Amino acid sequence: MKDDQRKELAQLIDKFSPEEGFQSTMIPGVNGIRLTQINDQLPSVYTPSLCIIVQGKKRVLLGDEIYQYQPSEYLVVSVDLPVIGQVIEASRDKPYLCLQIELDLHELAELMLQTKLPVKSKAQSQRGIFVGDVDELLGDGVLRLARLQEASEDIALLAPMIKREIHYRLLNGQYGNVIAQMAQTGSHMQRISNAIKVLKTNYHKPIKIEDLATQVGMSISSFHSHFKAVTAMSPLQYQKRLRLLEARKIMLAETLDAASTAYQVGYESPSQFNREYVRMFGHPPKRDMALLLRERAIA
Repeated sequence: MKDDQRKELAQLIDKFSPEEGFQSTMIPGVNGIRLTQINDQLPSVYTPSLCIIVQGKKRVLLGDEIYQYQPSEYLVVSVDLPVIGQVIEASRDKPYLCLQIELDLHELAELMLQTKLPVKSKAQSQRGIFVGDVDELLGDGVLRLARLQEASEDIALLAPMIKREIHYRLLNGQYGNVIAQMAQTGSHMQRISNAIKVLKTNYHKPIKIEDLATQVGMSISSFHSHFKAVTAMSPLQYQKRLRLLEARKIMLAETLDAASTAYQVGYESPSQFNREYVRMFGHPPKRDMALLLRERAIA
């Protein structure tokens, strides 16, 4: 991304995302993120999206792997992934600024048909997250999309066309084949994505890996191998992280006690829930809730 593109995009995000944190814009599927201080490691589930930093730095942890990106770089998430995010460079004078654009798999599939882009449907699975450079063409499309916030009457007509162009640039960029596999019928990436949808819907229920593999048309060994290649974890580890993340949201929103929440998200043993909660969030549930509520009160 050219320096003048980055500076203008930073000004637009700063103008239209004046509050702290994650904020929706007037453009559907486009969100601004602004933080004026570094934050603690924040576990969450990232959905398929393109994230472009124009100011500050961030690192994302997937298991033991670290993905760090900075201005003029992007992070793409191709499947729903439970990760830990942490902004590592931000201040009041120079806040962390990021633009997130949700990726549309139907848009990708249509573009692949129209452009006849060659895709290796049986290619080796790759991580569902990666960092790349924002080139001038992609930067131009993202900037024109952000500018629409200053001409809201044009959003309905022009935003879909510019977002389509951005998808096209990604398909023709350095990770085009990985992105194409997100929407390629029968690709390993799409099969794993379908399995993840089942896990997300049924995170609170016991699930047999054999049944899940059969649902997505894969052998058990192949399913395990490709699932770990995409997510860096096993299907059961993935389900466990979903349960813990959902439990945290429930306790924060509904003020349920830890034992009741544990049963609600699928745990049979509250003590096991407490042990695994501490491993993931660093504190027992009650202490973690107190810290989160204190942060909210300060904010």
